[in-house]
Amino acid sequence: MKMLPEACVANILSFTTPADTFSSASVSPVFRLAGDSDFVWEKFLPSGYSRLISTSTHRNFSSKKELYRCLCESILIDNGRKIFKIEKLSGKITYVLSARDLSITWSDQRHYWSWSNRSDSRFSEAVQLIMTDWLEITGKIQTGALSPNTSYGAYLLMKVTERAYGLDLVPAETWVKVGNGGKKIDTSYLSCLDDKKQLMKRLFYGHREQRMAEKEPRVRGDGWMEIELGEFETGREGEEHDKEVVMSLTEVKGYQLKGGIVIDGIEVRPKR
Repeated sequence: MKMLPEACVANILSFTTPADTFSSASVSPVFRLAGDSDFVWEKFLPSGYSRLISTSTHRNFSSKKELYRCLCESILIDNGRKIFKIEKLSGKITYVLSARDLSITWSDQRHYWSWSNRSDSRFSEAVQLIMTDWLEITGKIQTGALSPNTSYGAYLLMKVTERAYGLDLVPAETWVKVGNGGKKIDTSYLSCLDDKKQLMKRLFYGHREQRMAEKEPRVRGDGWMEIELGEFETGREGEEHDKEVVMSLTEVKGYQLKGGIVIDGIEVRPKR
């Protein structure tokens, strides 16, 4: 059986997906060679990747496929203030904004917040809440920096220290706003409720499901916790879809003193 020329196979693969190209390597040596070509992986790399690489410490790559694999593992960009990553099989883009890249009320005041280097942080430093009755954390990103035609979720990455207090008394408000659109406000506690407080919550609210809907932080596989701030859609490819996305968590109504949470950043990733 006569095989297609390598260039022809490479052209065909460039119209598929990264997942298809990875799996096609087992078909034949021609597909494997074609699937390693820069021509194919150039099509799968995100637009503007050259600018991203220029702001990263990772700048030398032997091939576009190696660059793609590196981006799948994530790279630090913008002087270490952001993490950029793509999903291996889909090529969808994920960003993590560091705590330094967020707007955190009074984070420059040492008696409210403490910045420090942490071995478990994704970045050079994270920030710990010492004490406040006014918690306000906001992050921003452009939809044009993300994958088009994709559903995204925004998640606050945090930890609760052993000496935390005041985190499970009043739920915080969370929301995401795109451009001039509206925002849907949800609520979430800043720490997981123990069994006793869960029972008291049920007894107090009864069957009022709307009041029972407050979320709690979810434990991640990397040892951190996350609170979903909200979700949004990016525009279709080729359309004017570059809008500002504002993501926020606030607890300013209860005047409740609280402390003992560590903020690592906000992750913006495709919804599964």
